[in-house]
Order: sequence, then structure tokens, then C-alpha cells
Amino acid sequence: MKWNIGPPAPVPVDHPAPASSSNIPASCPMHQSTPPPPPDAPAPAACPIKHDALDPNTHMPANLSLSRQPNQQLDLPVERTASTIPRPASGSPGGEAYGTGNTWDYPSPQQFYNALVRKGWETPEDSVEVMVAIHNFLNERAWDEVMKWEKRLPGGENTQLVKFQGRPGELSPKARFHLWAGQLFPSKFNSEPPFDRHDWVVKRTVQSASNSNPSVPPETYDARYVIDYYSAPPDEDGNPVFSLDVRPALDSFEAVKQRVVVGVEEWWRGQEVD
Repeated sequence: MKWNIGPPAPVPVDHPAPASSSNIPASCPMHQSTPPPPPDAPAPAACPIKHDALDPNTHMPANLSLSRQPNQQLDLPVERTASTIPRPASGSPGGEAYGTGNTWDYPSPQQFYNALVRKGWETPEDSVEVMVAIHNFLNERAWDEVMKWEKRLPGGENTQLVKFQGRPGELSPKARFHLWAGQLFPSKFNSEPPFDRHDWVVKRTVQSASNSNPSVPPETYDARYVIDYYSAPPDEDGNPVFSLDVRPALDSFEAVKQRVVVGVEEWWRGQEVD
């Protein structure tokens, strides 16, 4: 799915990845090894998050201090925002640092800025709130996509996010295949790599319908999801546009079956449209 960031409200576009382009793709700032596009060419949306400043297990800032930096000029908000993403009651990576309720808490702009400064990244203070807003927005949209898969399975409506990890620069097999296919068939496949990748691990709890004994605990299943983040040219108002390709990792027979079923359904819908 594809979303743009900025007013008015983001509008989804029914396509899993941006159209191919001969331009050099945008990349996360800490991975950027090529010069940016020239000023007269609109730059694609780039990754707003510097991953080296994040906890590798949770993809949240590793430094959650609320204190101002010595040379900080602007007052950044210290209030945190609760996500809509459920988390286990205990045992979640990060402990209370990421919330004590039933959902994950996002870091405040001040906490995020402190994490970036600690890693030595020069970040304009007036850009931090926008970075945090985009980070939170993309996480929420990614969770929406995960739940579309999970709700197809028993117990999926109660799925919780156990942990998530950023893997920037590490191409997923699907992204690698699309890059290869894009060289051969540029009109049909995306020829630009994703600017980021996340792996999310979720927990699904299933109470067997045949088990009427309340003393027997329900069964739990862990599933890993791969999320590839793509950039697209800005919209007509100059707002950045992002595209997320979310699917279960092929770690189990159930995941393989779901990928095949959904792929056939999407192909069939495409045939009906044609």
C-alpha cells in the first residue's frame, strides 16, 4: 500500500510499490553513499529515521532521556504518544521504557532527538517533530497491513506485537527478486530498492474450540512479518509518499499457504478488472 504524508489526510493508493524510475533511489541518511538528486528534480521520499540511534530489538530510541541537550535551542515536546499496537503485558523488549499499558508507546520528540545526538547525527531541531510523526504514522500503517493478514487466521484479531527490528540495507528475498526482474522487465517490476526493511514478530493466541477445559492454557503462535519500505516522488503538494510491502515471512507452512492464497486472490481480482 502507498501513502503520502502531509495535509490533507493521507490517501491510500492500491499498489504495493512505486513505479519504476531510472533515478537513483532515495536511501536512509546514514546509508547514503550517492549524492542527492539535483535541486531541479523532485527528490523521492527518503527514510526519515536514522537507525543507528535506535534499539535493534525494538526499533525505538535506545536513549529515552527527557533532558535537553546542552546546546539545544528549541523546546521539544516531552509528552509521549500511545500507539494502537498491542503488546504483551510482560516480557516485551525495553520493559517499562516503552510503556506500561497494553499498547506500545512512541518516544517523545525530545527523547528521539537525544537518541540521535548521542549517536552523533546532526539533526535540525525543527525537523524532529516531523520525523517522529512520520515514524509513528508508518508504524501504524504497517500494523494495519499486518492485521489484514492476521485476521484471516484463528485468533488473529487478538494478535500482539512482541518485537520489531530495523534491518536497513539488508534486502529481503522478494525485494531482491523485484530488483532482478526490474532489470529485465522495467515496465512491470519495480527497479528501485526499498530504502528500509523491518522484521516484526507477533504473537497470536488461539483457544481451541474442541477444548472446553478452562484450566488448559490456549496455544500461542509466533509469526514474523517482513516490511519493505519504498519511496515515491512527492505528490502535487510536495508531500513525501511512501509505499509499504507487508507480508508474512516464509518461516512456516501456514505462512507459505497464506502467501499463495492471497496471491491468487489478488491475481483473480486483477483479472476481473481487466
